[in-house]
Amino acid sequence: MSAALPSLAVPGQRLGPTSTYAAGPGTHIQNAFICASIAGPVVVDPAKDKTKAKSLITVSRNYNALPTGSQVNGVSGFGVKPSSSTTSAATGVPSKGKLRYNTLPTVDSIVLARVTRVQKRQATVSILVVLDDTATAENAHPSATASDNDNIASILASPANLENQNNSDELRFQALIRKEDVRAVEKDRVVMEEMFRVGDIVRGKVISLGDQSFYYLTTARNDLGVVMARSEAGNMMFPVSWREMRDPLTGVGESRKVARPF
Repeated sequence: MSAALPSLAVPGQRLGPTSTYAAGPGTHIQNAFICASIAGPVVVDPAKDKTKAKSLITVSRNYNALPTGSQVNGVSGFGVKPSSSTTSAATGVPSKGKLRYNTLPTVDSIVLARVTRVQKRQATVSILVVLDDTATAENAHPSATASDNDNIASILASPANLENQNNSDELRFQALIRKEDVRAVEKDRVVMEEMFRVGDIVRGKVISLGDQSFYYLTTARNDLGVVMARSEAGNMMFPVSWREMRDPLTGVGESRKVARPF
């Protein structure tokens, strides 16, 4: 009797033999066993009746992408969005059908990141939050989700203590915003020091998974760019145009590549 499949898998974990299952997205075959290539829920697409096809094993990046009728660890129905009235047994509060925030950045993901270094040709940022499609909706029960990213308010509003900030940011995903990816027009006239400053919070879009060290982000859209920044005096600034933010106390303006407010 074959062992039960895990509900969640980590990269390299054995899922099942190739004699029983077929390898799908997010998996690979090694020594006649199907192994997980990424971390995520294990999805089994059962073989159709009266066919000799094997059940397909897939590892998804999140529960939002599970196909209708698929099974996770033998439980079907995960492809259907749960009702918002579902109550969590552990917390006793209504749970969301899917998490507000994903964990891993992927191509086209919208992220919030903190600028940690600005150079002549690029800016280095630390990814704080990976937003998914429901990130703009208010979560009435924050305790119903298990992601550390749900503590977004405290992450973004943390004091600008560069020493402590850099220590924590080193543990997060790192990304680069190249000079040519800052804006869509007049790319040759971009001055990185006028677009971003260390400590700025930037909304960006992942355009490439890059190499083993860095993702690549772009801010070349009206809704992408700096969303939070402090002035040289340490005060939180507000946007006055797409390329300027202003200190409300001193009245001094500073150049930024500003994201359009929602």
